[in-house]
Amino acid sequence: MQIKELEEELGGDLFERGAREVRLTSFGQLFSLRVRDILRAVDELGDLARASQDRLLTRLRIGIIPTIAPYLLPTIISDLNKTFDNIEIQVRETLTTRLVHEVAQGELDLAVVALPVSQPSLTEIKLFDEEFLLVRRREDEGKPVPEPEALREMRLLLLEEGHCFRDQALSFCGIQSARPREIMEGSSLSTLVQMVSAGIGITLIPEMAVPVETRSADVSISRFRTPQPLRTIGIIWRNSTPLTKQLLQISEVIRHSAGSLRRQVSAE
Repeated sequence: MQIKELEEELGGDLFERGAREVRLTSFGQLFSLRVRDILRAVDELGDLARASQDRLLTRLRIGIIPTIAPYLLPTIISDLNKTFDNIEIQVRETLTTRLVHEVAQGELDLAVVALPVSQPSLTEIKLFDEEFLLVRRREDEGKPVPEPEALREMRLLLLEEGHCFRDQALSFCGIQSARPREIMEGSSLSTLVQMVSAGIGITLIPEMAVPVETRSADVSISRFRTPQPLRTIGIIWRNSTPLTKQLLQISEVIRHSAGSLRRQVSAE
């Protein structure tokens, strides 16, 4: 059916058609939302059918946060493809708040995030705890590792607002809010490490990121004394999903992937 025929059938215009641009009308926006709901319901019916027949997923929509994706995702995809025949994996990398929303709305089957997300409609499965490490200039190698409260007096480099890793780093340092003169921001862990290498300040990165992000950077890596800063990484999915059994199987594969990668990182 053509768009114009659909508009005639519906009795209203879906688009405003200008000389140079086309945009949705108010009715078109409402129609678009309803279509998304219908498509989501169709997907859920397919999931229900697969679950009732005890079949594995043929399509997996997985979300993952940016401070995990570059390091863990390749291993996850490889292991899932080895374990499940003919599985189609669709990946979405974005911030935790978006992933939580998209899982809750059924746009994603599951997401790998830092826990807790404290969303009553979602199930949380812990995978592992990951340590934060201190990144300083190469010249600082061998120097005493500062106490967390001492980091407040240094030029601290953090990810932009919206990243949960930023909030966790601030919490460890005992900083209630970012002070512009003492905190600089980067869009990625790679940017932060390169800023440290340039002598701009210090930063914290998750242990899994160390082999990738510090490989060619002129920096030193140090561990904090006890209590060490940690984050808990886990998987979330909807409580109401009919695919709980299948997602539990997939979560075990992801757990194994993470364990293998972390052992490699620790050995380096």
